[in-house]
Amino acid sequence: MVNCLLSEDTIAQAAAALAAGQLVAFPTETVYGLGADAENPAAVAAIYAAKGRPQDHPVIVHLAPGAMLSHWAAEIPEQAHMLAAAFWPGPLTLILKRAANIPDAVSGGQDTVGLRCPAHPVAIALLNAFKGGQGGIAAPSANKFGHVSPTLAQHVREEFAADNTVAMVLDGGPSRVGIESTIVDLSRLATHGPVLLRPGQISADAIEAVIGQRPQAADAAAPRASGTLESHYAPHTPVAMQDGATLAATLAQLSQTAHKVALIHIAEFAEVFASLRMPADPDGFAYALYAALREMDGRGADVILVEAPPQGADWLGVNDRLRRAAHGSHGIVHGLLNSALP
Repeated sequence: MVNCLLSEDTIAQAAAALAAGQLVAFPTETVYGLGADAENPAAVAAIYAAKGRPQDHPVIVHLAPGAMLSHWAAEIPEQAHMLAAAFWPGPLTLILKRAANIPDAVSGGQDTVGLRCPAHPVAIALLNAFKGGQGGIAAPSANKFGHVSPTLAQHVREEFAADNTVAMVLDGGPSRVGIESTIVDLSRLATHGPVLLRPGQISADAIEAVIGQRPQAADAAAPRASGTLESHYAPHTPVAMQDGATLAATLAQLSQTAHKVALIHIAEFAEVFASLRMPADPDGFAYALYAALREMDGRGADVILVEAPPQGADWLGVNDRLRRAAHGSHGIVHGLLNSALP
């Protein structure tokens, strides 16, 4: 694994590695992605193998500004052009009908494809260099499947250093958004209208303001999309999310036990084994979230307790990620308290 300084030669080397079928991790404004040539099924398969990702869980194809959407999508409704003009480069993924020439490896066998143009300058430089700016880089988050997404190059190194599956890691500093892109399905407009598959920094209100239609909640027949499994974005340490009053009571009870608590919070609470106070605004919280989960995961606690953020529309993406991170830890607090009983 090569850790890189970001010269033009380094970008050219990374583009050449992608063209040769290798994996390259690169920064985006949301999180770091684990990239491969989207038109090379063997290279895309290497992403799935490196991550331990289920074969039917699609990946997002990243495109350069000005790339030809018609090469990737069989149908491009006007709403797609409007949203791309408003939010690309940026943290919005559009689900469209996949063009016949695009291998189904990127779509998990579906007839749709997820496309976005990232805003990070390193990502844009790489995409412009790859296949003359007309190639696509398939890139889920650069971590083992289901684990906390990386927002620093060091997070990627920690995930993949042991197995030598990643040829290069391009270090572009911290991801400024910190949670994955908003995903909107535009592949079934005639029957379902626009559908919000994954919330992110770009809100339903912002989408409605551009296309005049409010995206609906995901339905049972919606296309599968990245990061939408119930349990996802999870550290190894169990996570529980509670409102402030419940959390204060839980901390008081756990303080009477030998259990170690790592706390991620906004308000003031009693001192615990390890804690990290978060920004009180949704963008600041999102920016710090994954790094906070990784830091608390490394502290050797028995549980990570998270003070539930506000429930407003601006917090939807943050709450979505926290809910998925805590999904596999149902009952952990009850279990810890019961195990402490004489």
